[in-house]
Amino acid sequence: MYRGLEVAVVIPAFNEERHIAATVRSVPGFVDRVIVVDDASRDATHHLARRERRRGLAVLRHERNRGVGAAIATGYRAALAAGSDAAVVMAGDGQMDPADMPALLDPIAAGRADYVKGNRFRDRGVWRVMPVLRLLGNLVLSVLTKLSSGYLRLFDSQCGYTAISAGALARLDLGRLFPRYGYPNDILARLWVAGCRALDAPVRPVYGRSWRSGIRPWNAVYPIAWVLVRSFLWRMGWTLRGLCGRAYRCPDNLLSPRQG
Repeated sequence: MYRGLEVAVVIPAFNEERHIAATVRSVPGFVDRVIVVDDASRDATHHLARRERRRGLAVLRHERNRGVGAAIATGYRAALAAGSDAAVVMAGDGQMDPADMPALLDPIAAGRADYVKGNRFRDRGVWRVMPVLRLLGNLVLSVLTKLSSGYLRLFDSQCGYTAISAGALARLDLGRLFPRYGYPNDILARLWVAGCRALDAPVRPVYGRSWRSGIRPWNAVYPIAWVLVRSFLWRMGWTLRGLCGRAYRCPDNLLSPRQG
């Protein structure tokens, strides 16, 4: 438990047999539940995760690969079902510093935020640690995500180190979250429509010598571009509906009803 919050850590994993055991062991002791979601790995990820004797550990498995966003949604559902007050997402590759977790949880515990995401650009070391192409890509996507999501003060949109309150999760339709790359951009727009408060927190960029990205440009650029355009149009639709409803009482079937 952390500052009165029962905390679950969701670890989406795909072919992470080299890192998953160390990642599970790295989760801070104050965390009540660790939920590993193996997204149909072709290696020993599921077996090695289950071998860990961590308190509160649950290892779930998708029968077919559904994407990182879908794996996180599965973990979120499990955290809600277990009665967790907050859920933190950590990658299965060990590229997130467990020491940064309190910075993500503090605004939720204090009642100042519903969703807190890591911002590696608030760490001076990001400019020398993050690979150049990833650095440039994150800068561009962060600016575009500001426009698509409505959260103009947030940055480092692709950082997956996040914390969310149970109340915010209950207001989202988890089945509609984008299932693959583009999930971080999609959830921000959905949180904005749900009226959730979102903040950045500084986190340390971690890239070990053996780090190798599983993201390929052709697997990420098109889905993320689609998500950004869709999110912007969807959010503008909600804004229009709100203005239209207040001023003209437009019919309910003009736009889809608000989720949450």
